[in-house]
Amino acid sequence: MISRAEAGPLRRLVVLRHAKSAWPPDGPDVPDHDRPLAPRGRRDAPAAGRALAAADCLPDLALCSTALRARQTWELAAAQWGTPPPARHDPRLYAAGVPGLLAVVREVPPEVSTLLLVGHNPGLEDLVLDLAGDGLDDTLDRVRTKFPTSAIAVLAWRGADWGALAPGAALLTWVTVPRGRKR
Repeated sequence: MISRAEAGPLRRLVVLRHAKSAWPPDGPDVPDHDRPLAPRGRRDAPAAGRALAAADCLPDLALCSTALRARQTWELAAAQWGTPPPARHDPRLYAAGVPGLLAVVREVPPEVSTLLLVGHNPGLEDLVLDLAGDGLDDTLDRVRTKFPTSAIAVLAWRGADWGALAPGAALLTWVTVPRGRKR
């Protein structure tokens, strides 16, 4: 049996699906990559930031898709924290599947304990289900049912570095879908 010390420190991967997006007034001629947040998304993204702060789940580093709606989600969520962590905008996260997402995550420096990944479905939902060997309460069932915009999933695992993250190695500890209030 591997002891906790041999397995490595506790790490958390926080997965945040971008908030609700919209087609701008220019309509469907706008490339998907350039779609902004809808009014609901502009309310929900700060709520996601507050939820992460309340859960004491603030990241050491954020990796964010370069799509406008993902960048806006990150900016509005991070604005809810005193000092946001560094963020990297990575074009590989846009429309990525599990292999692409894992490749980016495995490059994260070992000193990062909590990593936030801001991106898109179906890749994020598939990543959560692929990495979760188990879940607390009904967390796995909730993700299997739906991983809507602004959804947050937190996966915990022990490992020497992010390169060791493997399918089934994590415990899905928390799932929530923060919603902002209409004014």
